[in-house]
Amino acid sequence: MIQFSGVSKYYDKEIIFKNISFTIEKGDLVYVTGPSGVGKTTLLKLIYCAELPDEGHINVAGWDLKKLRQGTIPYLRRNIGVVFQDFRLLPNKTVFDNIALTLKIQDMHPKEIKENVDEVLKNIRLKHKSYLFPLQLSGGEQQRVVIARAIVSRPSVLLADEPTGNLDSDTSAAIMKLFKDINAKGATVLIATHNETLFQGSGRRTIHLRDSQIEKETIG
Repeated sequence: MIQFSGVSKYYDKEIIFKNISFTIEKGDLVYVTGPSGVGKTTLLKLIYCAELPDEGHINVAGWDLKKLRQGTIPYLRRNIGVVFQDFRLLPNKTVFDNIALTLKIQDMHPKEIKENVDEVLKNIRLKHKSYLFPLQLSGGEQQRVVIARAIVSRPSVLLADEPTGNLDSDTSAAIMKLFKDINAKGATVLIATHNETLFQGSGRRTIHLRDSQIEKETIG
């Protein structure tokens, strides 16, 4: 489902990754961890083609990213949902419209859009707030909207960048339950976090990054 083979990435003269390789199988839920600045966000960006590797090969959901033309990238991204650390919700759009945007870009019929958005709002328990604006929501509610936006098109891969970074422990637990529920329905989930409490005791595979390398892999 996700395969890195000898991948290296540089920014100017700084080495972010050097010859890293790993495979994440379809339907897995995997954590990526390491200290701040180690490259967790860059790794996710490589998967959805916001960045390109300087060396090596990346394969995602059957797509060889090195062979992708620029015009094909949007089709790849239809298979990938991304939960951004900084939310990136549009403040002048309602909760409903923020979630619906992905489907509108895909030219889905308005009736189907409403059905899909209503369903995902019900799943995240925010249907009663669908016509509020992001700044009228709590941080945890905004994060749930970001997750809803990422999963509304039913992607096969879900990426999350520090999804609980600004949330209290109770809200973090609720957010993590959402990810586990999404994974249980068949999505491959990759979560980048420096928060050890998320993966410790989880029974899930964890990839540890340090000094431009995969330092080790553990089961949380």
